[in-house]
Amino acid sequence: MKKIYWVFFVVLFTFTSLAQNSLEDYKKKYPDFNELILKDQQAYDFSIENDKLKVIENSQYESLIMTDNGIINNKESFSYSELVKLMGYDAYSVVTENGKEKKIKVTQTNEVQSEQSSVFYDDVKVRQLIFPNLEAGAKKVYHYQTEIIDPFLLHKYVFGSNLPIKNAVLEIKTDKNINIGYKIFNDPTNSIEFSKTEKKGKWIYQWTLKEVKPVKFESNSPGFLHLVPHINVYIKDYTINNKKVEVLGDIDKLYTYYKGFTKNINQKEDANLKAITLKLIENLTTDEEKIKSIFYWVKDNIKYIAFENGYEGFIPREASLICERKFGDCKDMASIITTMAKYANVKDVFLSWIGTREIPYSYNEMPTPAVDNHMIAVYKKGDNYIFLDATDKETLYGIPTSFIQGKEALIGEGENYKIVTVPVVVAETNEINEQVKLSIEKDKLVGSGKVQFKGYSRSNITLRMGDATNKTRFEMIKSLVLKGNNKFNLKEYSEENLTDRDKPYQINYNFDLQNYIVKADKEIYINLFLEKPFEKLTIEKDRFAPFEFEHLTFVNSQYELEIPKNCSLKYLPKNFSLDNDYVKANFTYQNQNNKITLSIKLQQKKLLIAKSDFELWNKTIKELKNNYSETLILLEK
Repeated sequence: MKKIYWVFFVVLFTFTSLAQNSLEDYKKKYPDFNELILKDQQAYDFSIENDKLKVIENSQYESLIMTDNGIINNKESFSYSELVKLMGYDAYSVVTENGKEKKIKVTQTNEVQSEQSSVFYDDVKVRQLIFPNLEAGAKKVYHYQTEIIDPFLLHKYVFGSNLPIKNAVLEIKTDKNINIGYKIFNDPTNSIEFSKTEKKGKWIYQWTLKEVKPVKFESNSPGFLHLVPHINVYIKDYTINNKKVEVLGDIDKLYTYYKGFTKNINQKEDANLKAITLKLIENLTTDEEKIKSIFYWVKDNIKYIAFENGYEGFIPREASLICERKFGDCKDMASIITTMAKYANVKDVFLSWIGTREIPYSYNEMPTPAVDNHMIAVYKKGDNYIFLDATDKETLYGIPTSFIQGKEALIGEGENYKIVTVPVVVAETNEINEQVKLSIEKDKLVGSGKVQFKGYSRSNITLRMGDATNKTRFEMIKSLVLKGNNKFNLKEYSEENLTDRDKPYQINYNFDLQNYIVKADKEIYINLFLEKPFEKLTIEKDRFAPFEFEHLTFVNSQYELEIPKNCSLKYLPKNFSLDNDYVKANFTYQNQNNKITLSIKLQQKKLLIAKSDFELWNKTIKELKNNYSETLILLEK
């Protein structure tokens, strides 16, 4: 799906004079920052011109350099595209000379293509600005105006930055025959001030947030839209010549808008793609076998490359073109899957819109294009739904890609639609199953093992390893089976089921491990926890964002140690079990037939650890670590 590149810093500019607050006052108030955003304002002007709805956006930004270190940040930028046309801009530095403010125009500026890691090409342009003559006390100022061509695609406004903001403002001016809707997110204390006034026959809406704290970007965060105060504004309807034109406001209207992008695609049969499809399914009997074969063929033969330009960011391309090019984006892969399903006479395979997990909205609370940024195919099998996202090459049939777990899918079934929630894949599906046999040779621990990776555990590893060979692959394998300490020596390995997605990926290996066994007189101390799952996942108490996992995991390991003939068992640690809202764990020791076994079963239960859960989560990790430190003792005879 086309990502609209929101401009966060934003409208009608008013100089913020340092007379009200001296530079020293600001430095005292914000001692940990080299720069302060004085004003960040965005304004829309909605009007009717020539019997058409016109949307103009004005964005303004002003920041103050507070220290000499802040001079380094002399660059700013803003973006625009075919659907958000740039009408004009201005940018300059403001310095103080002889007690008076002086504007110095930005002359170093250039337009570059937007660079997105997942997008090969799109029509988004970035205007880069380099501000001259910066010094402590100087200001960076820029403002620009754009016209939003499609009123369905308004930007969200975010009250946040990695810098503190003194004043953040969203303003909307509308003709009275235009009705708007809006929803505020992440403002639990109602700190955003709202006003609605009338001026010159227009309604003026304004939302203001002052003294906005900087956003702290943290690893494993669910994304800033889950955390930072922001507003989504949309146009409900407008009236022209006494005729009301509906825009947005409910899911029916959103689906009508989406349907306009897909109703005319793939109307003409493509003989080549149909022949490929029929050849692919010629020995298959069930619909599920056929759609699975089609799904894997698309994964293997159509490379994911996002190529977006204007409305191409919303309209899936023809399946025939995708087949010819051998590449496409998410919409294109959904397009070719549904078309091949039609050629295979597999019914109930539909196009579907969906938002990834970084988007926090449901369709009911935000029925606008802001709720979506992705597209997939969906196969309805009886009362169940199989989510077919071919953008991830390795994810197996039957489970969704990890980044849409728990999200709502808007499934287009012709004139009708259905909203279905994508399930969170249970931990057992993503099992890591390992069996290790150990023995003691002199002062070394020697072992052989096999480990199987299933579900997301499998697809993440195989995707990351790719086509790596020789030493690079050896080191990657070593990192997957590493045990004990940095003296781990991987001697050899083999792999199984690498290309068969429906089977667990398996590594067979053998190793030795030095400096792990501890001897004291005739006692030998050995910790059988050669791996300690989640050991390092203590969450910092001052963390701002919830902690999100990519997927749930089930660790199912067994270590078997052969007792040397000249030794006996002196001490065996006690078994341990734990079962709470976050983790279920069972560590079980056994001594049988001169062999000691440790069975480790550790099941994760939550994808997201909320801030209120941090203390109990850390307590859980502490309990695990306490048991990971348990050591068995052998006694030499």
